[in-house]
Amino acid sequence: MISIPVPGHNVQNPGPALPAGAASVDTVNSQLARVQKGYRLEGSVKVWSDFLRIHLHPRSVSVIHQYNHDGEAHRLETFGQGEALLQGPVLEELEDKLHFFVEECDYLQGFQVFCDLADGFAGLGSKVTEMLQDSYGGRGILTWGLVPVSHPDTTPMKELYHVLNCALGTVSMAANSSLFCPLTLRGGLGRRPSCPIAFPHLNYNPSLWYHSSSVLALALDALTLPYRLKDSAPMWQMADTLAASGRKVVAAYGAMPFPMMHGASLPDALGDCADALPWKPLSACPEPGDGRCYSQLVTLKGFEGQKLISSLAPGTQPATPLHNLHSGEDVLESYIRSFYPRSPLALQLVPTPSALTPPFPQIFSHFLTPQGFLQSQPLPPGSQAVSLAPVMTSLQSGPAVGLWMSELHRGSSAVDIRRSAPSFLSQGPEMADYKDTLEELRQLGHCYRDDTMCCSSSEDNDD
Repeated sequence: MISIPVPGHNVQNPGPALPAGAASVDTVNSQLARVQKGYRLEGSVKVWSDFLRIHLHPRSVSVIHQYNHDGEAHRLETFGQGEALLQGPVLEELEDKLHFFVEECDYLQGFQVFCDLADGFAGLGSKVTEMLQDSYGGRGILTWGLVPVSHPDTTPMKELYHVLNCALGTVSMAANSSLFCPLTLRGGLGRRPSCPIAFPHLNYNPSLWYHSSSVLALALDALTLPYRLKDSAPMWQMADTLAASGRKVVAAYGAMPFPMMHGASLPDALGDCADALPWKPLSACPEPGDGRCYSQLVTLKGFEGQKLISSLAPGTQPATPLHNLHSGEDVLESYIRSFYPRSPLALQLVPTPSALTPPFPQIFSHFLTPQGFLQSQPLPPGSQAVSLAPVMTSLQSGPAVGLWMSELHRGSSAVDIRRSAPSFLSQGPEMADYKDTLEELRQLGHCYRDDTMCCSSSEDNDD
């Protein structure tokens, strides 16, 4: 499996695996662990590489010299700019480095692509996924489109660009990927989104990419787990399960951390969430709450040391039906089916929690133990920081995804781009191609209407 970040707003790794025998790396990590209680990076980090802990391979980095990361000039702002980049020396360098890592693989599952969706990297990511599809079409290609909650120094015109990039990027990367999932803590991808997503036990600053990227990284640690485990199903199989009938865009949801009292059982924790699922939207796609879902993959990790089933004394009346079940899988399945009674469901339970080592920000509630479990009293000042976290995530394909794409289509097609933002198309795509892509987005949204197969017909003229 190869991960290809196309970085703008990227995600940090909550606990990366380190090469065996790397003494110098271990020394650095030991030093980081010793200062875990005191580090505060909120005022010093500006871009993702400032808090990237992974030691990158020299052949895994390609620098784009034509554009600046910040400043007013030479910004990679539009989809067409990104598309135009992947040619000539840039394309040759990427192919050369990619072939190097492919040849190093004993078994190539496929590719993970992490790509900024709101700026010109959406165009570059679209070309990268197209290249992967042409060269490695038999492998899995899982693409994650990342959108920050906010951009510094934004303007109404830049916000329009963000919407257009998201629309074009979603269509192109979904077409060339086995599965495409947008990831964001925004309340929506339109120009006037609702409030950022709030989590009951996180105190994060949505305007800091350092914070928002860490929350998404924690979610990704669970979302990607089903194909990273030893002897797990391959990436393409997971994608095929979720992308039934050609619905290749999915939505992510997550509970970070999963709310479980220290010393409680899984039935206790889920029983406390009987009225509403514990997770929050991670794709700007709220759940409709009507039980409709075409397919779903739920992952729960980090319950190490906790009980998966209830230990009832003989003759004791169970508090809920969940307390009467005899395995963790049965408990979780019964709980999810109380909200989605008829949808296909796959489960993954892993006891190991996510490791939160420096520079992961200290954004957790004082009511969490260092192992990430809830307790009734707050920890005193100076206590050990949260270093482990239980996480529950869900990947879903359902009608809510269609509503999300219909909203994105309305937001991008409501503007006469030739009058409002003529410079957006200065480096492509052509106007006819632009209109065709918006039409594809509309049709893709229609695929998520109940029992509708993805097709190329245009029988519906409007959303």
